[in-house]
Amino acid sequence: MAQPTSSAVRRPRRILRWFLVLLVVILVAAGAGVGWWAYQNRADPIPDGTPARPAAAAVNPRIVAVSPTAPAPTVEGVAKALAEPLKNDALGKLTGQISDPLTGKVLWSRGAQEPRVPASNAKILTAAAVLLALPHDARITTRVVLGADGQAVLIGAGDPTLSAQPEGDPTFYSDPARIADLAEQITKSGRRVTSVAVDTSAFTGPAMARTWDKRDIEGGDIAPIQSLMVDGARLKPTDEYSPRTEDPALDAGRALAAALGLNSEVEEVAAPAGAATIASVESAPLTVRVGDMMRFSDNVLAESLAIELAAATGGEVSIAGGAQAVLATLNKNGFDVGDARLVDASGISYSDRVPASLLDEVMSAAAGDGHPKLRSLLDSLPVAFGTGTLIDRFDPDRTSGAGWVRGKTGTLTGVSSLTGVVQTVDGRVLAFAMMSGGTSPEDARPAVDAVVGALRDCGCRD
Repeated sequence: MAQPTSSAVRRPRRILRWFLVLLVVILVAAGAGVGWWAYQNRADPIPDGTPARPAAAAVNPRIVAVSPTAPAPTVEGVAKALAEPLKNDALGKLTGQISDPLTGKVLWSRGAQEPRVPASNAKILTAAAVLLALPHDARITTRVVLGADGQAVLIGAGDPTLSAQPEGDPTFYSDPARIADLAEQITKSGRRVTSVAVDTSAFTGPAMARTWDKRDIEGGDIAPIQSLMVDGARLKPTDEYSPRTEDPALDAGRALAAALGLNSEVEEVAAPAGAATIASVESAPLTVRVGDMMRFSDNVLAESLAIELAAATGGEVSIAGGAQAVLATLNKNGFDVGDARLVDASGISYSDRVPASLLDEVMSAAAGDGHPKLRSLLDSLPVAFGTGTLIDRFDPDRTSGAGWVRGKTGTLTGVSSLTGVVQTVDGRVLAFAMMSGGTSPEDARPAVDAVVGALRDCGCRD
């Protein structure tokens, strides 16, 4: 074997020496660091007469009511505050109204009586109507009955939040009923089930409004409105922007069949009269479902809620009937709906027409004392730069209002609307409705936000 050269023998020793030198340097540096830290943090004597260290501040999170005596803005003050942001050409044609919920006084108005395309601001009217007319704890019961030859019939009652997600898995809607629960009840009943069918007879009329675009099904904005569906008809149950199915009821039936381990085809039938109920589940309360609809501007849930209202008030249990029930309920409760026209309850139709004055009137009523049943409507509104459809709006780097504005957005091509409430720096809560049209929403939304943000910044008492 070849022997190593002398330089190869010396190399390990040289490396060892350098390692020892480096170790000494590190230890010296560490010692110096410890000494410096000790010097910087030495305990100097406390001079005589020095006050005692105050106690640490205690954090006490709580909800504080808005003062009813907060200074009231004036018409002149609001006009002055809005003068600059209203010059923005990105607003296109802007109509709107601002009012003081405590006094009912209109502080600013521009074309507020003109009916305009509201986009999803129509959901404010839907939410208000169902909260005024229905019990806030109302739930929808979905049942399964046993038909002939062991056929389980899943009967739709109008709850699109029913979920096919397995027990324990996340869902899009809050605290929904589950197909898994129905399947478990059926199994525990001991009844022999050979197939699954669905009954959608609770709703009447077309499943799609004539003015809707069928491409919006794949786009995720809408689905055929049937009395039975799961996860809002989303193909991806927890994805807000998921494409929707064209067969909501049959897909719900297939989900139940899969949960029962059945391989049979699912068909649509009329449930046998007097058939025994073998399983049932209940939706979340009305206020929870309204909250989900408003925060995420869910069109399918909006249409279903309106039809629920129509059924409860004796109207036609259809898309058109739901829209009619919304306006009829508001009219019954004293709101001026004379210039409003709704062909749906979600606002995705360009045929809808609503004046800003009506939107502001409803919002002011929710924030004031006239309609206590509407108070929960405020809780359902997204928070500026915080939640829902306002999560990426009112960026503090560009405008004011983050955390102080709550509002419902509305967006269609060429339409940008925003209705809600804002608290001024003086603590006064103001209601507002802004409807912009004729410019790109990408440009219009920041311009509308700047107008509302100006309300936050001002006491508006000049």
